[in-house]
Amino acid sequence: MSLVIVGSIGLDTISTHAGRVIDAIGGSAVYGSISASYFTDVNIIGVVGEDYPSSAIEILKRHGICLDGLEIAPGKTFRWSGEYHDLNKAETLVTELNVFADFVPKLPESCSSCHSLLLANIHPNLQMEVLKQSSAYTHLACDTMNFWIDSCPNELAEVIAKVHIVFMNEDEVRDFTGKDDIFQAARELLKQGPKLVIVKRGEYGSVAIREDEVFFAPAYPIINVKDPTGAGDTFAGAFMACLEGHGELNSAAIRDAIRYGTVMAALNVSEFSVAGILDLDRKLIDQYKEELCQMTR
Repeated sequence: MSLVIVGSIGLDTISTHAGRVIDAIGGSAVYGSISASYFTDVNIIGVVGEDYPSSAIEILKRHGICLDGLEIAPGKTFRWSGEYHDLNKAETLVTELNVFADFVPKLPESCSSCHSLLLANIHPNLQMEVLKQSSAYTHLACDTMNFWIDSCPNELAEVIAKVHIVFMNEDEVRDFTGKDDIFQAARELLKQGPKLVIVKRGEYGSVAIREDEVFFAPAYPIINVKDPTGAGDTFAGAFMACLEGHGELNSAAIRDAIRYGTVMAALNVSEFSVAGILDLDRKLIDQYKEELCQMTR
């Protein structure tokens, strides 16, 4: 069994109170894939340019991530530049789509027997393109952002109607549904087709909402947050990877997955780019997860 993650792969320039990095490894598919690699086999689907550093490719290989779906296209890699005055919200300075502008995701044959699919934060039309190529995945999930909610809500609604799990933060779920209360908003989403909505709440953790169940998970306490970029992608990657051993979305599987996702997101924000989630000891991840369990009993 394995997980397929489709999303952006890029190079980020990020400024926070803790410092600045230039052309650091980034992109929703990269954060999600590295995070997921501690729990299951991962296939990454995305595109990079000829300038994508070989060191970044080596990091993905070192984490055992299958690169059959990684396309290297003529031109420059997708780039994003942003800064954080408030660690809960990034201010985008520059976005250069480059080769990502013409990207059409294609699922290689090696992904046909995979168990789960995560449509990370990319244009809903690209997410739908992947769904047209997929058939037998047990767990289908999508992530999104306010930009897509504002610019193409109808296309996003079509994707949401076809997946089992939706990841959104508090502002996104409110904006998409027009409901101020996140629980009413989540239930509005459930009416559109998904079985589960995960509302990401930043420093306050997250909440999993099903038709008959609500589960709160606090954030794992991190004293020094350096860079929140990719935290939601890291969370979603770990969450989906942890569902690999479960055939259905039962309460135990959801709670286990949300706690591991919370731990991985916390480790991610402790360093710039993906540095906080590289080459970790799985025993340490399990230890932090057990500590989180103690907080929610």
